[in-house]
Amino acid sequence: MVKNTALNVIDVRIGNTMQSIEITEVFTAPPEVRVKKAPLYTSAPAAGFPAPGDDMVEKSLNVHDYLVKHPVSTFFVRVEGDSMEGAGIFSGDILVVDRSVEAKTGKIVVAAVGGGLVVKRLAQLNGSMVLMSENDAYEPITVTGDEECFVWGVVTGSVRSF
Repeated sequence: MVKNTALNVIDVRIGNTMQSIEITEVFTAPPEVRVKKAPLYTSAPAAGFPAPGDDMVEKSLNVHDYLVKHPVSTFFVRVEGDSMEGAGIFSGDILVVDRSVEAKTGKIVVAAVGGGLVVKRLAQLNGSMVLMSENDAYEPITVTGDEECFVWGVVTGSVRSF
């Protein structure tokens, strides 16, 4: 992965409200990168992981192929903050973002608003586009004609280390 250091991302302030999700790193996978494949076992243990035999291997799993459907239009971002925890997006997660997927109501998007990048759920409210947090502590961001809003892409997956 290549870190894009050209992005200087800041916190987003909409009116008197500071949004807590900040995108701090953007990663892209160069096309020449080959991801190793790991075995995907057919058994799905409820707890623990028994020592499976080779006869239980369903196929090889390439995590990149599993998460990235459109390599040319996909990028990765690391998020910080708690405003999307209700959607299962936690601080430190790396999100898979696809620019070729249509941004429509109900999708989680990465958007540039008020000089910064945010991760929010796209919604329509009273005929206006609204960027919703998945944490009740944060107010929705209503996009009006007075401010620019550009959707960078739709979040299609996430990666988390424990």
